[in-house]
Amino acid sequence: MKILGISAFYHDSAVALIDDGHIVAAAQEERFTRIKHDASFPTRALKYCLAEAGSSADNIDAVAYYEKPLLKFSRILETSMRVAPFGLNPFMAAMPSWLRNKLWIPFQIESALDQCRMQNCPPIYFPEHHFSHAASAYFPSPFESAAVMTLDGVGEWATTTLGAGQGRDLQLFQELRFPHSLGLLYSAFTYFTGFKVNSGEYKLMGLAPYGVPRYVQTILDHLIDLKPDGSFRLNMDYFGYLSGLRMTHSRFSDLFGGPPRNPESDITSRECDLAASIQAVTEEIVLRIARHLHRITDNPRLCMAGGVALNCVSNGKLLREGPFREIWIQPAAGDSGAAIGAALAVWHQLNPNAKRPETRSDAMKGGFLGPRFPSSIIRKFLDSKGYPYHLTTGEDWSRQIASLLAEQKVVGLFQGRMEFGPRALGARSILGDPRSASMQSLLNRKIKFRESFRPFAPACLEETVKQHFEIDAPSPYMLLVCPIRQEHRQATQPLQTGNLIERVNQIRSHLPAVTHVDYSARIQTVCQKTHGRFYDLIKAFEALTGVGVIINTSFNVRGEPIVCTPEDAYRCFMRTDMDVLVLEDCILFKQDQPEWKENRDWRTEFSLD
Repeated sequence: MKILGISAFYHDSAVALIDDGHIVAAAQEERFTRIKHDASFPTRALKYCLAEAGSSADNIDAVAYYEKPLLKFSRILETSMRVAPFGLNPFMAAMPSWLRNKLWIPFQIESALDQCRMQNCPPIYFPEHHFSHAASAYFPSPFESAAVMTLDGVGEWATTTLGAGQGRDLQLFQELRFPHSLGLLYSAFTYFTGFKVNSGEYKLMGLAPYGVPRYVQTILDHLIDLKPDGSFRLNMDYFGYLSGLRMTHSRFSDLFGGPPRNPESDITSRECDLAASIQAVTEEIVLRIARHLHRITDNPRLCMAGGVALNCVSNGKLLREGPFREIWIQPAAGDSGAAIGAALAVWHQLNPNAKRPETRSDAMKGGFLGPRFPSSIIRKFLDSKGYPYHLTTGEDWSRQIASLLAEQKVVGLFQGRMEFGPRALGARSILGDPRSASMQSLLNRKIKFRESFRPFAPACLEETVKQHFEIDAPSPYMLLVCPIRQEHRQATQPLQTGNLIERVNQIRSHLPAVTHVDYSARIQTVCQKTHGRFYDLIKAFEALTGVGVIINTSFNVRGEPIVCTPEDAYRCFMRTDMDVLVLEDCILFKQDQPEWKENRDWRTEFSLD
């Protein structure tokens, strides 16, 4: 039985294809359209998933959409009436999209399948939003039973749900409801500190270590009534998302000493302290909810999904200080991953006697669920364009790339199936030497073109990660932050100014390019079975340098989705100061390439995130 899972029309539209309970393919629409967080109906991702499975649309037995649109629409109507007449503006802003697209989702699905030459549309199912999240976390996990927690902005009504899975059975039994939402609380601070909602939350998380959590008590006294079990109510007098088009009211500004920061303006100590404060509050809420869930279920294992589950700092603290012995987080924890959850939920519903597919590890295949491009196709592309390259195979491939990294070269790596979810995990990655004191600044300024304070992640050999970092669990999806080991830390001198860039450039460990200001790092552990040639590359780097760690950041510039095709990768390579591009077995050096010319400034092509 083949089932398509679809998420669309909010952000990060995606499609997943399940075949007899196995995840065959999954991809976000943004990778094909080159529009970051693309919310449109994912027609291109749909065509890819069908092609990857070798299926025609006529072989699809069911379609699962990741939420109940009519229930969500009723929430918008009810909310607008409750706050009338003040909710008119957000209501009028939402209606065109609902009347044009969201109320007609079955017809949109039928039309898309018709484009794929499907004659008869299969049945369409609509699991609830948070059940799709929960299913995406539990069913692909390696656990036979687990507690389940989902946290995000809002689905239909739910913003947080608690549940448990046993075998093939998954039940949700408690929830928090809109407008009381941890995701929306965090997004309010994202907006107030000058970043884009539903896009810049990870920047707020990265900014937090530069600040002092001086506003924690202010938040607890004025914004949120937090209970011992982690449940809470927000004081809506300070928030604008019910009755206006902004996340916060003027009372919010009065509480924190002035208006929101203008996007792209200088970041001050206030923004750093606000980030530190809301991050601390978020961690406390997640810990309280997790302890409550553990008391209810008495299960040592936890599965998580929803956008808040991408807060890897909170995840790391939960693993270190929380009640659960093991935690598994859906790598595409946001709405894109709910496409997988919806399809799996429906598969289990339609196959009540089927067993979960047996696996000793999780079922996400390392997140490598997108398209791959064989070396033969890449060579045809390069030859047709006249782009010079060197062909390197076997062990020479990993040794040569490792040698280039050790020489402080920045390498764009394009190999294997594209990752599903927000993280690059070694298939569409930009790599660097973590021992370099200047590499973090170089990557931010001349490669990624992004804010200087943002840290980079280390990709580490799974068997030697404990030599460098204090971590007791694998982190294959880059979803856990942990401290660098005490013996590797270097003390920093107090600065005379509050200059953010000066703080960024201080050397804090033997791996300065991946050590954040608080001596932490967002870890990716790499094993040979899952990561193949990427593991071999890091192993070769270890043989050269004695360090089984490299910088791994996503292959894109700021505002651009991660690259999908060889053409995307070459374009990004030539637009930036990357030194080397690896396209499967083809290695390209920047100095060998013809001059790159464009008719306009490419920096205007992508909307800043």
